[in-house]
Amino acid sequence: MVKDVDGSGEVTRSVSTVELDGAPARRSVVSRLYATGIDDLWDAMTNPERIPRWFLPVTGDLRRGGTYQLEGNAGGRIEECEPPRRLRITWGMGEGPSTWVTVTLHSVGTGSRLELEHIGAVPEELWAMFGPSATGIGWDTTLLGLALHVEAPDAPHPSTDATAWMTSPDGLAFVRASGQAWSAADVTAGTEPDEAAARARRTVAAYTGQPDPS
Repeated sequence: MVKDVDGSGEVTRSVSTVELDGAPARRSVVSRLYATGIDDLWDAMTNPERIPRWFLPVTGDLRRGGTYQLEGNAGGRIEECEPPRRLRITWGMGEGPSTWVTVTLHSVGTGSRLELEHIGAVPEELWAMFGPSATGIGWDTTLLGLALHVEAPDAPHPSTDATAWMTSPDGLAFVRASGQAWSAADVTAGTEPDEAAARARRTVAAYTGQPDPS
């Protein structure tokens, strides 16, 4: 399933460099249309009983000022929570530095648009090696899982077993298309096309466990 990375406008992406606490930081934004109302989309992305159906089990004090922990993944602090429009959290792995994720929902006709902003300092050597695809492919996969969940809330989504799905024909096609889409956003932000393409290829290889074709 790659319809959401074919340039149809269902998903849009942008990349920029901004200032955070007086230092340069990388900002990636991805937005996606969902075939459900804003209240249902908010519930799907914040209800701890629904989150594991499209992402990962979550624990913590799930309220403004509280903390959360995704099983085997990121954790952090809930800084803002304004139902059903805006959620802002810190996002970090283990003892590593935190980044910030802000999710904003907008009503669009009978559906909704979700906009996710991820901002934080990235070591220059990592950015040069992988670029925005490093986190972008992960967010694309996560938002795909959410889309499949709101379409069929009781059905398991295909990326439940992430490792198996990433190496399936559908998973490989999706990850490659996502990498190409983030490469295009990288070019729009000012990166030379060959450099952006190389970054994306290395990231796709890392996600899928397959060798970099270059």
